[in-house]
Amino acid sequence: MAHHIVDQSTWPRAAQFRFFRSYEKPHYAVTSRLDVTHLRARKAEGVSAYRACLYAIGTGLHAVPELLMRFRGDQVLRYDMVTLSMSVPTDAGSFNYAYVPYLAGFAAFDAQAQSLIAQAARGGPLNANSGERDDLAYLSCMPWLDYTSMNNALPGPDDCIPRVSWGKFVEQDGRWDMAMTLEVHHALVDGAQVGAYFAAVQKALDAI
Repeated sequence: MAHHIVDQSTWPRAAQFRFFRSYEKPHYAVTSRLDVTHLRARKAEGVSAYRACLYAIGTGLHAVPELLMRFRGDQVLRYDMVTLSMSVPTDAGSFNYAYVPYLAGFAAFDAQAQSLIAQAARGGPLNANSGERDDLAYLSCMPWLDYTSMNNALPGPDDCIPRVSWGKFVEQDGRWDMAMTLEVHHALVDGAQVGAYFAAVQKALDAI
């Protein structure tokens, strides 16, 4: 994917980048609740709630430049677009990984996602990323649980690919919401960017 090298001489977060790069455990995860009342109504009209969540997550990631940044050693780069990689249950009872490039329009994204996810569900190789790509975001849905916090298995402190998880839709006082978790590398992402991500995801969910 097309990317640009970040000029650290003018990057406002350069000092924070160098500081958190030295940490043994530089990742942190934030869980927030999102309103899915509108999405529930759209689901009744035939919209896939799962693929709508994928789209909203992609929209949120692409609304925040820091979530498109990756580092390789001391070099920082920013992608124009990242691919969403999600675990997909297979017909055999295991799971594979699907790779869905983000598209800005929901209809086009939805059609593409449906096709690529169906291919992964039919089985075949696990298709896991072994480190050759970093133009990704990792996504996983936990529809069985209304959880309060979550973190992910990480290979080490140099992994800077964001992880997004989300849980069960639950009704509260006539409205519906769900938990969503964003896990990031602190060398690239601060709390302000996490907040901006959740705001952008909520806006996308409300607009589908």
